[in-house]
Amino acid sequence: MLFLVPHLFPSAHLLETATQDLRLPALETLLARGALHSGPAEGVEAALCEALGIERQQDWPLAPITLEADGGMAGDAYWLRADPVHLRVMRDRIVLADSRDLALPLQEAATLAAAIGRHFGEDLSPIPLTPRHWYLRFPHAPRLATTALSVAVGRDIDPLLPHGADAMRFRAQLNELQMLLHEHPLNQAREARGELPVNSLWLWGGGTKPAASATIRMPVYARDGEAHALGAFCGAPLHPLPPHLEKSMLETECVILLDELTNAGQYGDAYGWREAIRELEANWFGPLLGSLRALGRPGLRLADPVSGRMLHLQRTDYWKIWRRPRRLSAMPD
Repeated sequence: MLFLVPHLFPSAHLLETATQDLRLPALETLLARGALHSGPAEGVEAALCEALGIERQQDWPLAPITLEADGGMAGDAYWLRADPVHLRVMRDRIVLADSRDLALPLQEAATLAAAIGRHFGEDLSPIPLTPRHWYLRFPHAPRLATTALSVAVGRDIDPLLPHGADAMRFRAQLNELQMLLHEHPLNQAREARGELPVNSLWLWGGGTKPAASATIRMPVYARDGEAHALGAFCGAPLHPLPPHLEKSMLETECVILLDELTNAGQYGDAYGWREAIRELEANWFGPLLGSLRALGRPGLRLADPVSGRMLHLQRTDYWKIWRRPRRLSAMPD
């Protein structure tokens, strides 16, 4: 059983600010009784792919899967997500804001995508199937590895840009693209209205359409659109996320995505993170602590796929009452 809680273990600076006088007795008890491990820090999408039996290619192949969920046909081509984003230029770095912050209508998305296609031709011609999900099609796979958008948001983009043998060509195109978008009248109009301009694309999730696992049909509880697309592709039962943990959810292996901390964690919002984790404490961590005795033999993994830290809990951990609660801010790096 897998609980995905992105940004459960955020940066030390955010934790120091957000956890002042904050008590989370259930989570602190779970942290003391379970075993903490390190793992990949590749984001929610990667963790979901692994749990659902979708094999990694050069990237985790999100693009062809969400393309079909958005109404497209992947065929045998190689696809990249090329999502519209806003890059914020700071004093010493460039920080990524994702398309949720843009409030971009589909007509504006189509206008910008068409302008990019006219300028670059087949080399860079995005297909905006939704305002937030744009796609690039390639007859052959470029030699490229990327970083998931969910991992990159709110961070310095320099170490997260595409890498690989073909990366320099794509980076040069993105630099030229940013100049094109900066001068586009639609973006100038958006800025005049006080809206964020679309000043770049984020390339990620590349691959050809993978084979779905014939054996893994793990139920998925989530609000996230990518999680639903991945689950549907694999034939997994999809369920809306209930407001709190229900004991019946512990009776079978499943994936539960709790994304309440995501927005605050991405942007370093200490107050928002603090309020969100209080809700998780009341609705999820408290009931989970009380239900440890109901866990099956493999136990449960409570994972933050952004930091790469994972807490493994087993039924026997319920009885380890001699272990003193551990504060989040005191956990080792």
